[in-house]
Amino acid sequence: MTLLDWVVLTVTILGIASYGAWKNRKVHSAAGYLKGEDLAWPTIGLSIMATQASAITFLSVPGQAYEDGMRFVQFYFGLPLAMVVICAVFVPIYHRLGVYTAYQYLEQRFDVRVRVLAATLFLIGRGLAAGITIYAPAIVLSAVLGWSLNAMILAIGVVVIVYTVTGGARAVAQTQKQQMVVMLAGIVVAAISIAWMLPSDVGVSGAATLAGALGRMEIVDFEFDPSTRYTFWSGITGGFFLALSYFGTDQSQVQRYLGGASLTESRLGLLFNGLLKIPMQMLILSCGILVFAFHLFDKPPMVFNAPAIAAVERSAYAPQLAELGTRWDGAFEARRDAATRLVAGDETARDGLRATHAAMET
Repeated sequence: MTLLDWVVLTVTILGIASYGAWKNRKVHSAAGYLKGEDLAWPTIGLSIMATQASAITFLSVPGQAYEDGMRFVQFYFGLPLAMVVICAVFVPIYHRLGVYTAYQYLEQRFDVRVRVLAATLFLIGRGLAAGITIYAPAIVLSAVLGWSLNAMILAIGVVVIVYTVTGGARAVAQTQKQQMVVMLAGIVVAAISIAWMLPSDVGVSGAATLAGALGRMEIVDFEFDPSTRYTFWSGITGGFFLALSYFGTDQSQVQRYLGGASLTESRLGLLFNGLLKIPMQMLILSCGILVFAFHLFDKPPMVFNAPAIAAVERSAYAPQLAELGTRWDGAFEARRDAATRLVAGDETARDGLRATHAAMET
């Protein structure tokens, strides 16, 4: 990392932590510590988004677009409708009862055993999910900083625990708001950077043309095909019920809007999340589409395992490997030529692009 990288990283971490501590300076009650009490709707909305979006989102979703295209966004089509139902049904109940957790309602409605069971299941599931959530950024940071992966996992875990325990729910929500702003800015910068790296005669429109020719720009699928993972119907039904359960009963989300200054603030925060989530996912997926178009002009290695390549080159199979390498280079040049001609307006190159791309994929 360069000096500038270290400065940006340090200022970002210290700035967000200091902001959270400053915003939390007036918390002197259990209610303020456990749920926040006076959060405005922008803080609630951004905090909800930051809770759901993690490093995994920004590492995996572009890869999803690279492999399968934009259709993954249909997974979120049921989310806005779920936000409306939660605002109409769940939030008024939580506010009327004045609970700190979603599971306190279960105790009041049934008994303490039901509350303990639900809370235990949540802690087990959230603990497993948190492990994955920490593991993903730890991989990236260990590669960037040169630290061991285990040390990076431990460092992230300690920092998260310390600032959560010392600051409480309000500090977490306030810092997550800043983190979400940083993440959104990062997505925009990443998209602009990738677009800048494309060949000068391609651009964003050319990238969309190439991705569309190879089936990556199909956003909505209305087919009733149960073998297709992402369709409009699976998003509206499965996505709706998943969002309803996650945002309506999962304490990691419920805690965010329990801290609203009023019922209206909590509702507006949820609706803000419902409106912004799909555009955000579209932007993240677009980064994957731009990377996909970029690699049509940037030859990837035939095999990523360099030690394995070196071993084969020293074996009796070296001639076959050399032949495969020659064929790989030829297929790439043919694909790049077809992509260049298609961007220039030659529609006859569309079939050639598909054929050469399929050849390189296999």
